[in-house]
Amino acid sequence: MRFALSALILIAATSGAYAAKNTRFWNLTENTITSLQLAPTGTDKWGENQTKNDKDNAVDHDERLKIIGASDGNYDVRFSDDKGRTCVVKNISIKEGDVFSIEEKQLTGCLKK
Repeated sequence: MRFALSALILIAATSGAYAAKNTRFWNLTENTITSLQLAPTGTDKWGENQTKNDKDNAVDHDERLKIIGASDGNYDVRFSDDKGRTCVVKNISIKEGDVFSIEEKQLTGCLKK
């Protein structure tokens, strides 16, 4: 009985550690991002707008955003910002549970509305 109780406590503690393993995007651009989507590199299979995971549906400069549904791999990231730009940054490496970022100097070929 003690063994079973100890095993349950260990499982509960361990599963809590895995649940806390969130992938995050860190906005190091100069502007607030209002839409952010991921697609496996080289495809046009854009996922859901990840800014919906934020309480105000936007990611300010130097803010981090919880990313849902991205497993380990390389992705193209498409986003729009509050200045009217739409940008695609190609081949960003994402590891589940880690933080990835995009900096202003990575932005080339953004389109402005």
